[in-house]
Amino acid sequence: MTAVQAAFGQRLGEAIAARGPLCVGIDPHPALLHAWGLEETPAALERFAMTVLEAVAAEVAVLKPQSAFFETYGSRGVAVLERVVAEARQAGALVVHDVKRGDIGSTMTAYANAYLGDGSPLAGDAMTVSPYLGYGSLAPAVGIASQTGRGVFVLARTSNPEAVGLQRSATSEGRTVAQSVVDAAAESNAGAEPMGHVGVVAGATIRPGELDFSGLNGPILAPGLGAQGGTVHGLRSMFGSALPHVVPAVARDLLRHGPDVRELRTATRRMSEDLAAAVGG
Repeated sequence: MTAVQAAFGQRLGEAIAARGPLCVGIDPHPALLHAWGLEETPAALERFAMTVLEAVAAEVAVLKPQSAFFETYGSRGVAVLERVVAEARQAGALVVHDVKRGDIGSTMTAYANAYLGDGSPLAGDAMTVSPYLGYGSLAPAVGIASQTGRGVFVLARTSNPEAVGLQRSATSEGRTVAQSVVDAAAESNAGAEPMGHVGVVAGATIRPGELDFSGLNGPILAPGLGAQGGTVHGLRSMFGSALPHVVPAVARDLLRHGPDVRELRTATRRMSEDLAAAVGG
């Protein structure tokens, strides 16, 4: 694999301009496999993933495979994930690995090399990372992403209810923990054009005005559409002027339209059209 020359912020902006901001999660959850009439086997996992790719990989800007649902099948599942990365790239979609890795030193470097390093068969375009060992612990991932033209999305204000007590708690400086993550990411993006390679994860279920994204200069991955209660029409009130940098993510609420490729593709196009109206409205 050759090094990616263009910076992630530029490539993501171009992909959104061409295909819209929708990110589709590839989440082979056991309940979805069963709903599709599939068993919990590596072969069924591959059939599920390839069906999703056939339906949407040429339609959307970003695909977000949930690594855990591939890893659970061991080496055969990871091989399917490698195929997802390769075929998504061929279809022109960016791949954000939903892995939420967070560690220190050489271990963080190893995680970053696995998902962002040139030469790795798993290398996508970005990965999600956790800052809860300290934002500074992410330096290896931030640095490798910059060197290879890839990106990271740092967990800031996630959509799960268990996160509220931690992420809304106040730091000694009077900011919430979530806001301090956004501000640290902004420092990493200073001076980048058209936007930096360090994004944040902020659920499509946050309260309007809860976070100030005005200085971020980076993308915002917003999971939680559909099953978790987030709506397309609520995005403007949540993200305000930062809306053009928001990448809303949907998985199970869209994937339930499978395994029929045509129905899945139609549902994806419908949601993309709704997003275009919401962002442009």
